[in-house]
Amino acid sequence: MPTDTARSTGPLVLAGLSAIAHLVVGYFYAVGGLVIPGYALIPLWLFWVVLALWLIRLAILRSWWTPAVPVVAAAVLALALVVGGNLLGWQA
Repeated sequence: MPTDTARSTGPLVLAGLSAIAHLVVGYFYAVGGLVIPGYALIPLWLFWVVLALWLIRLAILRSWWTPAVPVVAAAVLALALVVGGNLLGWQA
């Protein structure tokens, strides 16, 4: 029987699903080198790693905010691709 001090496993399950989603987004960061030049790709990779560390921190704290991490990662990559393609002329 759970006690009042027992912590919910819901946030951990959600963190696991968020980690899987973050890895999927990470695949697109990895193959971004086909379109994104190195001077922009390296900072994006570092940003993805920082977000992964933030996801781990949120999971340790059992936060319900873990799904925000892969969403932010995907949004930043999409924004970088759109801005790079339209303003900087990046092409595959």
